[in-house]
Amino acid sequence: MPTPPHQRDAFHPVEHGGPPGGWRARIHEIIFGIDTPAGRAFDIGLVAAILLSILVVVLDSVPAVGGRHARLMYALEWFFTLLFTVEYAARLATVRQPWRYAVSFYGLIDLLSVLPTYISLLVPGSEALLDIRILRLLRVFRIFKLTLYIEEYTMLGEALAASRRKIMVFISVVLMAVLILGTLMYVVEGPKHGFTSIPTAMYWAIVTMTTVGYGDITPQTALGKAIASFMMLLGWGILAVPTGIVTAEMTARRHGLRDGNRSSLTCTGCSSSDHAPNARFCKDCGGSLPGKGDRP
Repeated sequence: MPTPPHQRDAFHPVEHGGPPGGWRARIHEIIFGIDTPAGRAFDIGLVAAILLSILVVVLDSVPAVGGRHARLMYALEWFFTLLFTVEYAARLATVRQPWRYAVSFYGLIDLLSVLPTYISLLVPGSEALLDIRILRLLRVFRIFKLTLYIEEYTMLGEALAASRRKIMVFISVVLMAVLILGTLMYVVEGPKHGFTSIPTAMYWAIVTMTTVGYGDITPQTALGKAIASFMMLLGWGILAVPTGIVTAEMTARRHGLRDGNRSSLTCTGCSSSDHAPNARFCKDCGGSLPGKGDRP
């Protein structure tokens, strides 16, 4: 029988449910089920196969291994590719709406995990993209029922989405600073000290502000060193801003969930949520909230 709705994977919603009966329903129970011995064994075996396939890709990139065992690595890669192709086809064949699964997160990951091997027949070297299979290990949350981690993952995603406007404003300010200070260093130092163009100076500014400091380009004049020192100090503060934005959003959401002091209204203009109960306008775009814009 099909997997009950409350037992389905959090990443595979009810729309991906299986057929009402027959062999397709039995296979669906094994592939998507989480509370049956067969389903659990299938998931654990799948995770093991994903890990082994990634290990093959990694070892094949090592000249001492890939060169000596090239035929074995080639055979193993095609074995895993065919195995995952059959698994992907079985998933499509046992869901009620194959297209909706195909365009879902896991459906796209499943497809991308096998495409590079086939594409490598036409474009050599693209098989290295098979490391995208590592994303399929998100199923480990489902296999071991780590629902707490799924909730934290969801909260982090929501916090990032809610902070996107602030982060975009922050990034735009950083880019302007990089352009201005990079251009200034180009004028001060010039091509003779390695600042051959404004894009090169901007690259140096990014490396300096992020405190990476490759050292491939360094200022030589006293004024240039002073500007570089200012940018290094500025970089310390800049690096903390995105973390503070996301942390504040996560804290607000956690307090809202705990205290129940947030409204469920969602702005129709920008899709922002998590408003105060008495809010009339969106906290992000300023638009009227549904049913509250005409309130006196």
